[in-house]
Amino acid sequence: MHVVSVVSTKGGVGKTTVAANLGGLLADAGLRVLLLDLDSQPTLSSYYSLSQKAQAGAYELIALNLTIPERIISRTAVVGLDLIFSNDDQGRLSTLLLHAPDGRLRLHNLLNDLHLNYDLLLIDTQGARSVLLEMAILASDLALSPITPEMLAAREMRRGTLKLLSELEPFRHLGIDPPPLRLLLNQVNVNRVDTRMIIRSLRENFAEATNISVLDTVIPDRVAYLNAASLGLPAHRIDARPSSKRRRSQSALEVMQALAIELFPEWREAVSSVMRCAESR
Repeated sequence: MHVVSVVSTKGGVGKTTVAANLGGLLADAGLRVLLLDLDSQPTLSSYYSLSQKAQAGAYELIALNLTIPERIISRTAVVGLDLIFSNDDQGRLSTLLLHAPDGRLRLHNLLNDLHLNYDLLLIDTQGARSVLLEMAILASDLALSPITPEMLAAREMRRGTLKLLSELEPFRHLGIDPPPLRLLLNQVNVNRVDTRMIIRSLRENFAEATNISVLDTVIPDRVAYLNAASLGLPAHRIDARPSSKRRRSQSALEVMQALAIELFPEWREAVSSVMRCAESR
């Protein structure tokens, strides 16, 4: 099972939108995906309607070590896409983990006890530095960080997210390697000159980095993602028409397909089948 945390120490960069739509596309590709919402503001938990709601959620998983899938895993309306919802609106988990001997390693250890039959665990996190964010990263084999092409966002990424990852390096001595970081350009308007300059600068800065890279996939600032969230649907279901001369930016289907294949090339055939199904509608 792949474990991917969607991370940033800055809010408003689109972490939840990326997690919801990536998970939705992969579920439509026939893969089994589990979303884990660790944000005290439970936006991901309310993105999709639930066909079956569990008695417990993320709080019981982390605080009480509850690892019985039937008790903590809810079913969404998207077949193959399940959810452990956020139910820590008072932020108690951060305090608990700060005082726990295994605080930052709690989720890493719990995943060994959770016998999950999923292809992917996708973790949505808080848009600020916290012990919960550090815990999610250390439990992951890949960290995906959306970043908007703005100078302030780029500075915060360096000051916050990159600094956080460097400070997790000592965990290598415990046999736990911090995951590689993939930067995902999000909410991009390629018609703006300053946007293109920032994108070029980011790619140049990390061209020779060993554990950090900028993904080739770019998510444009299309209204389809907002509309999909309002409808509680994956964006690729409502924006599937291929790009053309009139529509220069790629559709949500094309973008999410490219992102999924870039992150998980072994699932290329399954992800491509979503494209073929959309074209046949």
